[in-house]
Amino acid sequence: MPRVIHTAQALVDAVMEVPSLPVRGGNVMATSYRRYAGGAVTILLAAARSGVECVHAGAVGTGHNGDLVRAALAAEGVTLSAPPVADLDTGVCVVLVEPSAERTFVTTQGAERQITLDSLAASAPEPGDLVCVSGYSLVGRTRDPLVEWLDTLADGVVVVLDPGATFAGLAEPLRHRVLARTDVWTGNADEAAALTGVRGMREAAEVVATLLAPDAVTIVRDGARGCAVRESGRTTHCPGHPQRPVDTNGAGDTHTGVLLAERATGASWADAAARANAAAAIKVTRRGPDTAPTRAEIDAFLAGQPR
Repeated sequence: MPRVIHTAQALVDAVMEVPSLPVRGGNVMATSYRRYAGGAVTILLAAARSGVECVHAGAVGTGHNGDLVRAALAAEGVTLSAPPVADLDTGVCVVLVEPSAERTFVTTQGAERQITLDSLAASAPEPGDLVCVSGYSLVGRTRDPLVEWLDTLADGVVVVLDPGATFAGLAEPLRHRVLARTDVWTGNADEAAALTGVRGMREAAEVVATLLAPDAVTIVRDGARGCAVRESGRTTHCPGHPQRPVDTNGAGDTHTGVLLAERATGASWADAAARANAAAAIKVTRRGPDTAPTRAEIDAFLAGQPR
């Protein structure tokens, strides 16, 4: 079975629930605080819980934060292919979660940015493996080794681009270079609109597809509305499952992890996206980025949905 390999930053999420965001120079009292392994970890945990072999190809530090990341990945059987970064700890993402379940981030940088061509190559992707790339890795010191490594991948290795909020703002030559090696583009409606200037899942998916190779796949998700899957000149709408959310942190990453896991097990992209929609719907009803459902939980959720 193909593996899911993630190249992006594994961080520690320091999550605080707040009644509202403070005004500039102001202060609010958090109602809760907890630390989680987050970032790329969320995608890998979601994929592993759907039964596929997963590898983290990014860098993890040595220290309290790095230990938390390693423990979270080990608990789900996820392998780390690169050695720990000596004398530097993993960074932190401060996450403020409001009562609406909206989240706001402030991120530091640490050992997770210390990747090299050799450290990425240690993951040894083979044809059929799904290699996930984040737009956040295409800025700063992770950019050059990652782009250089992508050019070395064998034909048949599936490159999956999760653009994030940064991709649309990259220099045009870099965007073109990465899109030329992208086999699957999967992002949310805001990320698609920033890249294309077009709103609407179906419309944005069709425009993103024109930026990719003819045989590439485009997926644009829009929360409870589900997602649009553009493949072979056709666009399929996979409906979502509206829920009352308590925490949206990690919902998109859960979607991506389950999407790739289902594809690795042989599902079509549309069927994989349908199960990813269900996984994200479950996730938003749970607090914390590490609460992606298992395959059995997704099965039970879908069994309870009207046909």
